[in-house]
Amino acid sequence: MKIHCIQHVRFETPGTIIEWIEKKNHSLSVTRLYENEKLPETETFDLLIVMGGPMNIYEYEKYPWLREEKDFLEKAISRGKAVLGICLGAQLLADVLKAEIFKNNYKEIGWFPVFAEKQEKLSGSLITFLEGIPEEFTAFHWHGDTFNLPEGAKRLFESEACKNQGFIYENRVIGLQFHLEMNNQTIRNVTENCRDELVEGKYIRKEDEMLDRDDLLKESRKLMFRLLDNLEKQLFPGLSRN
Repeated sequence: MKIHCIQHVRFETPGTIIEWIEKKNHSLSVTRLYENEKLPETETFDLLIVMGGPMNIYEYEKYPWLREEKDFLEKAISRGKAVLGICLGAQLLADVLKAEIFKNNYKEIGWFPVFAEKQEKLSGSLITFLEGIPEEFTAFHWHGDTFNLPEGAKRLFESEACKNQGFIYENRVIGLQFHLEMNNQTIRNVTENCRDELVEGKYIRKEDEMLDRDDLLKESRKLMFRLLDNLEKQLFPGLSRN
């Protein structure tokens, strides 16, 4: 499978997703928008992954490539591509799908529980995508904005601080507000570059509570692999393998 990744800032990388790609012998290409690299043609990839970043999705003057990126995402979706957006990436997908993006009631920074849709509410593709995912797990978060569900999308995840933590649209466009791809280095990178956001807050952890949580990182890696396996199984059954 050919996978393309859009990266918005140097310090938010695909993290453990790279490990999964290497394990599966898939190929990875990257557009680094912070270096003004050009976006690819949509026929050159099977799966598009859109990473996070500290910017707001409407900061066009500061980040002029945002308009081009949104046009590109709209084109990729209209052409039937599989897309996975993480944090900012999920907000961009929701915006392209005509949903409202707005300030959440709380900033959510650090390790907090996430709740998956209950099994009795699932059917069809949702069962496949959430196969092996517990109804409650702890994930890493770093966001202040959130989104309404796009029309036709189904909620996958929520948290105490944020109702819409994840959605799926047309069984192939997935937005995740939280970060399962993080490893200790990427968390350290984000913390070093966005430390000004670590203020007092109900859902803001202290820096020493976020780092070196090998137990939580191990579980996050496992869940990231599981979600990617499920996505591959659902959309590319001919490629899926252990």
